[in-house]
Amino acid sequence: MREQIEDRTRSARRRIVQAAIHFYGEMGHKKTTVADIARSLAMSSASVYRFFPSRRAIEEAVVEAVLEEAVSAAAEAAHGSGPALRRLGAILKAIADCNEGRPAKHRRLQDLITLAVRQNWTVVLTYDDRIRGLVRPIIGTGQARGELQGGSPMALTCCLLEAMDVHINPSRIGAATLRPSFEEMLSFCTSALRRVPFLQPAEMTAQVQLKVAG
Repeated sequence: MREQIEDRTRSARRRIVQAAIHFYGEMGHKKTTVADIARSLAMSSASVYRFFPSRRAIEEAVVEAVLEEAVSAAAEAAHGSGPALRRLGAILKAIADCNEGRPAKHRRLQDLITLAVRQNWTVVLTYDDRIRGLVRPIIGTGQARGELQGGSPMALTCCLLEAMDVHINPSRIGAATLRPSFEEMLSFCTSALRRVPFLQPAEMTAQVQLKVAG
């Protein structure tokens, strides 16, 4: 019986969130009322508040659902095989693609996402932690295999995500700023992360002689 109640509660919450996503995407979150959401579901506003204590709670659930799309895509990319840099690139591309596709799917939802990011809502901070949690182990594995530079895996994770922020930050999509393309920025970051083999003096001398001979 308890499981049935919990299932109905989860189902009702999902329906409310999906309705809110629709209205926020079409009208914007400021113009959408709880009554609008309730009417579309043949519910009363009081019934909606049974599942969400406030309008802000609905907005947070919407942001969480939207960001979950990027986390899921990134997690799928993280499970791929191959060199660490290739896997890192796949994760970042998955996130960037989700962000770029959002305005087409939900035209006016971006305003709410931007607000949540600027105000550091808990759901955004959790999202950031989850992305770091996907990236850091891959960097650590790449270091163990000798593919990546040494140093703290978490520090390198934060540096990588900060450098790619203009493409993976969910609030900066469509920003009218001069910026390198995703491929250019990723190439810059991977070059910085890639471990350069240490050359012994004799090897360095041999390379110089070969260049001179060439």
